[in-house]
Amino acid sequence: MTQETRGQRRNTPGNPRGWRAAAEEALYGPAGFYRRPEGPAGHFRTSVHASRLFAGAVAELLQRVDTALGRPEGLDFVDMAAGRGELVTGVLAALPREVAARVRPCAVEIAGRPADLDERVVWRAEPPAEITGLLFANEWLDNVPVDVAETDPAGVPRYVLVGDDGTESLGDPVTGADADWLARWWPLGTGEGTRAEIGLPRDRAWAAAQGRVVRGLAVAVDYAHTADARPPFGTLTGFRAGRETAPVPDGTCDITAHVALDACAAAGRRPAVRGPGERPAPARLLTQRAALNALGITGARPPLALASTDPAAYVRALASAGEAAELTARGGLGDFGWLVRAVDVADPLA
Repeated sequence: MTQETRGQRRNTPGNPRGWRAAAEEALYGPAGFYRRPEGPAGHFRTSVHASRLFAGAVAELLQRVDTALGRPEGLDFVDMAAGRGELVTGVLAALPREVAARVRPCAVEIAGRPADLDERVVWRAEPPAEITGLLFANEWLDNVPVDVAETDPAGVPRYVLVGDDGTESLGDPVTGADADWLARWWPLGTGEGTRAEIGLPRDRAWAAAQGRVVRGLAVAVDYAHTADARPPFGTLTGFRAGRETAPVPDGTCDITAHVALDACAAAGRRPAVRGPGERPAPARLLTQRAALNALGITGARPPLALASTDPAAYVRALASAGEAAELTARGGLGDFGWLVRAVDVADPLA
């Protein structure tokens, strides 16, 4: 935090409130960012937009879930935070015909249904009550709004208030369940100005979503950190038109923060047992690089000999290798966290 920013904190104009309430309205209100016609892809690039290989990998994962389930008559694929349906569209295109014929595709998104979306896709604001198949949440949890805490000069964690113009000030001390969450998952210590995003709403959101999986797999993919590497000043930021920008809760930019994915994993540890002998498997955390490698996406270059025998195929394979390298790159998309929980099936990524 700069000295100039600190100077702005003494008086917060324009409807000061906690970051959770401000971001909720700015992102999902009637004029919110996620209701804009251009959609998220108009402002930032996810793995889905980086390459069709990502949708292909998710399609491969869905087929493994299908096999683990014994190839049921109806196989659910639920795309959480579906944007404008890019992932579910890519997955359907990548599936073999026999599997695609049994898939029940569902896109979960608050924005309106795209006019050109495949008619097979059910478009809804909440996931189905019961899911047999794959629930896949790509960059959803980072946009579940959370409050921000900061230590004051006495070392007391206080809620950060924000005005409509993005100017911040400190509010009341953090108490109750929020304080308990900080103590367990992100202790701030006593140094003035240290910050944390209070991830409790994300824990609850994930527990509710993955708890709807009756049999199958629940996966959350996101910017993430764990208890051994929490950032001392938080990660709250904004994105607009492809560039990182100051987070201002006025509906013109995305407002996002990395996810304490280990806390989400623990929150979803004990979904309801639905029958005798059913025991959900422990959740696992792995990098996107490891997950995509397990699904056959490695970024390995094609053999040079192919350039002589089939130049066109070599060029295509080289382009595919470049896309795979971006999806699995260290310091980039490859460092994304994958939270994986198998429910009453063998883990298809193990």
